[in-house]
Amino acid sequence: MNTDFVCKASDHVVGCGCTVREALVRLNALPGGRMTLFVTDGEGRLCGSLTDGDVRRALIAGCGLEDRVSVVMNGCPHALRRGCDVYVAVAAAREKGLRLLPRLDAAGRPENILDLSRLKSLLPVDAVLMAGGRGERLRPLTLNTPKPLLRVGDKCIIDYNVDELRANGVENIHVTVNYLKEQLEEHFRKRGDGVRCVSEPKRLGTMGSLSLVEDLRHDTVLLMNSDLLTDISFEALYRRHTDTGADLTMSVVPYNVSVPFGIINTEGDRVTGLQEKPVYNYYANAGVYMMKAEVLPLIEKGKYLDAPDFVERLIAKGRKVSYFPIEGTWIDIGSPDDYRRACDIMSTRRAL
Repeated sequence: MNTDFVCKASDHVVGCGCTVREALVRLNALPGGRMTLFVTDGEGRLCGSLTDGDVRRALIAGCGLEDRVSVVMNGCPHALRRGCDVYVAVAAAREKGLRLLPRLDAAGRPENILDLSRLKSLLPVDAVLMAGGRGERLRPLTLNTPKPLLRVGDKCIIDYNVDELRANGVENIHVTVNYLKEQLEEHFRKRGDGVRCVSEPKRLGTMGSLSLVEDLRHDTVLLMNSDLLTDISFEALYRRHTDTGADLTMSVVPYNVSVPFGIINTEGDRVTGLQEKPVYNYYANAGVYMMKAEVLPLIEKGKYLDAPDFVERLIAKGRKVSYFPIEGTWIDIGSPDDYRRACDIMSTRRAL
């Protein structure tokens, strides 16, 4: 787990034999917003939680400063226990307004403390980002730099997506690389947070490159283009995917076509109607997919396969394909105009 989203257990753990006075000293040393202690028994197992509010209420009720914290603690603390549905547990803790959530080992001892003010979710998915394209429409910018490493604001394009995945608790992230792959491999080596590059020996298409990724650990896989600047909620996408029971969920964006003329409807040689300057509303593929791992054997290893063909293959086999509309920003950075627009958006956000 990325250290940006966890606190050291030792900073927040006290034994059940600790006095209320000692606990207050420990609480007072913690930064604002993190003023919670977790109480352990003689075996180091979690048995309670303690906030400054718990202490205040206990003192008002007549508790003394030399009493044990076991007298005043909350004896039913929320925690991530081995074998639980981590996504559901984190969502429930956030709904209750909890900021800190201990993650326990098999014996029930705190391993670390999740900071839910920074961690948005804990999604049980593997992620694969496609970064092998040549970015030819962005030349000369991409002559010596792979498109995912072009800077937008203060970060590379691909880092916005990796950072958002990390903020949603996605730990197993792969990046498929081909064009100028050495630069991408070096970039993620320097990041040092476990993102792994998978070399694509030839162009295999959106889905074909996925067949090269072997270390998949979950029942759900997220696949996305690495050159997107988007506000997509990965948690909402996951929830939609699981709630609908889809085999594959495509993220989509609204696409409207305005016809600046009157359009006639015909039947044979007769005009049956007239539409003045109609607007047609569609959904366009946004390049972000979530799928069940069980459909991956339908992708032949090392064979070219693009996303539309794979979707058609699933539909032909009676598999359920659903969709998820993205709200907010979505830019496929494929042209100089797209790149300038993305830079302008991030410049405006930094200025706010």
